[in-house]
Amino acid sequence: MRLRYFAWVRERIGTAAEDLDLPADVVTVAELIRWLARRDEGYAAAFAEPDVIRAALDQEHVDHATPIAGAREVAFFPPMTGG
Repeated sequence: MRLRYFAWVRERIGTAAEDLDLPADVVTVAELIRWLARRDEGYAAAFAEPDVIRAALDQEHVDHATPIAGAREVAFFPPMTGG
C-alpha cells in the first residue's frame, strides 16, 4: 500500500511517501496509525497525538474507523486551517 505524509507528519517521519506491506491485522485507519507509531521514533513523534491526524483513502477524507481494504493510497496530514 502507498502511504503519503504531509506537512509536519512528513517532517517527523523523514519521507513524503513509501510503499509498505501491512500486517493482516491492520484493517482500519486507526490500526494503521497505531502500527506506524510503533515503527520507530520518527513515526512515534508523528503519530503521538493520533486524534489530530487527518487521513484520506484514495484522496477522499475519512475518519479513523474507516477500513483500509481495497485502498491504493492512504495519506496522513495535520489539521488544516483556513484564512
